[in-house]
Amino acid sequence: MFYTIDILGTIAFTISGVLMAMNKKMDLFGILIIGFVTAVGGGTLRDMLIGNTPVGWMQDITYTYVIIASAVFAIVLRKQINYLRTSLFLFDTIGIGLYTVVGIEKGLNAELHPIICIALGTMTASFGGVIRDILCNEIPVIFRKEIYATPCILGGVIYFLLIQFPIQENLVFVIAGVTVIITRLLAVKFKIALPTVYTESQGL
Repeated sequence: MFYTIDILGTIAFTISGVLMAMNKKMDLFGILIIGFVTAVGGGTLRDMLIGNTPVGWMQDITYTYVIIASAVFAIVLRKQINYLRTSLFLFDTIGIGLYTVVGIEKGLNAELHPIICIALGTMTASFGGVIRDILCNEIPVIFRKEIYATPCILGGVIYFLLIQFPIQENLVFVIAGVTVIITRLLAVKFKIALPTVYTESQGL
């Protein structure tokens, strides 16, 4: 179940990156690179922090095959994937939900504190998108008003609450991941956002 979630997250984030790259009118190489770094960026940083090297995708060639296949799928069916912005948001949201759970599980396997596990889950879910946005010359979503990391933290809290009860582990994975996805969807639908803090510049 854990491996399946990881693969599904890879697919979702690859398509998210490909959609962003196509929206920016990049060439095929650029599209593939953006899809790749979106899929593995957060996981790579996580594995490096916990000392799991070579990082996960380097140890299992399946991830590379999945990324390439997902990129080709998105490119070939680009005309069928209508409303690029909506599609990008949907796949990005699915990706953060799945990758949050993956990051938490990696932290648990490394015997880290629950708070650190939640931070790893949030990092795994968020930083592939951060790299994608930076390379595409966009302000990363996580740094804007739109709620992005908060659903990941909430999903992590739900995960650790649920494992205190006699609930099947696979079901805990699903509930925590769905919590992240639903929270972000509701936040965007009802325009719930964190407050911004800024200073007004004064002319000389």
